[in-house]
Amino acid sequence: MRKTKTILFVCTGNSARSIIAESIVNKNYRNQFIAFSAGSNPSGKINPYIKEYLEGKKFNLDTYYSKNFDEFLKNDIDIDYVITVCNNANKEVCPVWPKKKTITHWDIEDPVEKFKKTKNKDKINLIAEETYNIINEKIKNWIKNEK
Repeated sequence: MRKTKTILFVCTGNSARSIIAESIVNKNYRNQFIAFSAGSNPSGKINPYIKEYLEGKKFNLDTYYSKNFDEFLKNDIDIDYVITVCNNANKEVCPVWPKKKTITHWDIEDPVEKFKKTKNKDKINLIAEETYNIINEKIKNWIKNEK
């Protein structure tokens, strides 16, 4: 029987993009992969707009939290794939991750920076949805190519 592969999604704050990616994989691809997320400089919490958006899509985030990717390095957790979802994390993770061949990079714009520019709830929801859709599409394509 084939071992379920593990994926670690990394961004700087581990509050939005990597959380979205982790939740998508764990909900939609749980028969193939187990996903985790972490940050190079974690914010300490999931962004409230992202949390609200994902919970509205029926994602259970009870066990999700913002954490440093060092937890995975220190504890020698076996990760099959590392996917960085921002340029900062790509620069920080690549030099230290032990299995360099497993690293994939996606440059996804930070929704948290966009949230800071508006108080309009409709715009905030649109930003969250656009980010979710971009990440979801990248995951679909990546998984299709990994088979």
